[in-house]
Amino acid sequence: MRVSNRVFGSFVALVLALPVFAQQAGTIPVVWRDMGDVAALNLLDGPGGTPRAPGTNFKFVREIMTGTAPKFDVEDENGAKWKVKLGPEVKSEVAATRLLWAAGYFADEDYYRAEIRVQGMQPLSRGKQHISDGGLVRDALLERTGEEKKSRAWSWRETRVAGTREFNGLRVLMALINNWDLKEDNNSVYDQGDAGPRYVVSDLGASFGRTGSTLSRSKGVLKDYAHSEFVDKVTPEHVDFVMHSRPFVLPYIVSRKYYSERTKMERITQRIPIADARWLGDLLGRFSTDQIGDCFRTAGFSSAEVEGYTGVVMQRIDALKKL
Repeated sequence: MRVSNRVFGSFVALVLALPVFAQQAGTIPVVWRDMGDVAALNLLDGPGGTPRAPGTNFKFVREIMTGTAPKFDVEDENGAKWKVKLGPEVKSEVAATRLLWAAGYFADEDYYRAEIRVQGMQPLSRGKQHISDGGLVRDALLERTGEEKKSRAWSWRETRVAGTREFNGLRVLMALINNWDLKEDNNSVYDQGDAGPRYVVSDLGASFGRTGSTLSRSKGVLKDYAHSEFVDKVTPEHVDFVMHSRPFVLPYIVSRKYYSERTKMERITQRIPIADARWLGDLLGRFSTDQIGDCFRTAGFSSAEVEGYTGVVMQRIDALKKL
């Protein structure tokens, strides 16, 4: 009788818990979505497209002091709010957002502008070399802001997203673009209500250069990117991609936490199932050479740089398909 009561009690508890399970199921993290006919995608304009591109008249709002890159907020004539980013990450970040978005991953709405004019431009504590008299700002990344709220950062070791084919594909993409700054602060979770939380790599500026220590790594340098190795080791089931992020021993003495964090970043691109890496290669292989080139063309790279970057990316895609 006691056993029956226990069974009945367990059954009742399960029934009562069903709505909770359903609610949890409705908030499954979203990492990737199918982009459909990729041949029709416009990689020049990216996730925001032409209708959501920045205006032409900007008003200064405030300087942003967080992060390593110079940044400030502006508002355009349409009332849209934008974060303006300056420095060596601008072009590489725009190119990276286009490639991730085209592959089905979520990315910020970033646009490159060779120059913009900002009314009421105030002196900045960082990035003064990019600004001339009259509020003329050169080589700027404009990221649309104010519409989505970041609920928190997410970790590459987070069990809610780790292990799926799509998540592993994102790990491969980080190796493909040589994004060496894979810290948790550069990842954002945006709440989408019933659609589930959307997981985004929200800072991709440390890409398309060389991975390495503080003294050797770079951002948006074609020569460094072209001479970097891609595949490190292949076993019957897994593949390791090259990712150098660990500093020299001296930083370990100064900051053990920093050394440990950078060491863990190198593992993000290791032990990836070959089938998942090949899946990403087949997906990216559906894009034309011109589409891949558009990622760099819209980011302000020179014609020679567009050709060079496109060639390296196509070689890496081919290497994935042949795993």
